[in-house]
Amino acid sequence: MKKIFLYVPVACLLLAACRKNEKALVVEEMRPVTTVDLVTKIGATSEERFRNAKPSPIQGQAPDNWLVLPSAQFRELNYRFGASGLGEVYVTIASGSVGENLNRWRKQFGLAPISSQEDLSKLEKIQVLGVDGVWVVANGSYASGMGSTEAKSGYALAGAIAFVDSKIITIKMIGLEAEVEQEKPALKKFIESLKMAP
Repeated sequence: MKKIFLYVPVACLLLAACRKNEKALVVEEMRPVTTVDLVTKIGATSEERFRNAKPSPIQGQAPDNWLVLPSAQFRELNYRFGASGLGEVYVTIASGSVGENLNRWRKQFGLAPISSQEDLSKLEKIQVLGVDGVWVVANGSYASGMGSTEAKSGYALAGAIAFVDSKIITIKMIGLEAEVEQEKPALKKFIESLKMAP
């Protein structure tokens, strides 16, 4: 019994000592408002849903069957298409020249580069933001060169490259050959719809 009586005063002393050393903890925080703080809007547009993404300087009307994705690094507009879920369409503002970008795409399919201006001028033309661009197609084994060394067979590419207001604009569709072939008319309509944001 003596031991129990001894523990009680010691415990009281320890508790009192702890209380004397307590300090108030003050947390000050300043941060910008994010989407977490905002009320969800029913029926929001893609631009509103991805409001943390930087708005694209290029706008376009994508087909209803393309899945709208948020813009990403080097992708001003970004979409998925096709039953496989592998098809991609994206719009970029690139560096280099029309020829350099064209040859980078050709290299991804193991095609020889186009080195002369004469050969470049023979390519099919397509209007991109009011100027003549080149229409590019390729198919076969595709190696993106973006950290992946394995080539994917049965792939195809369709797209356009243009020099617009001192910028290189590229519109690239990549995916399974049958799905790209099916979406080529929709891609051309999408390219026609492109405009610079006001």
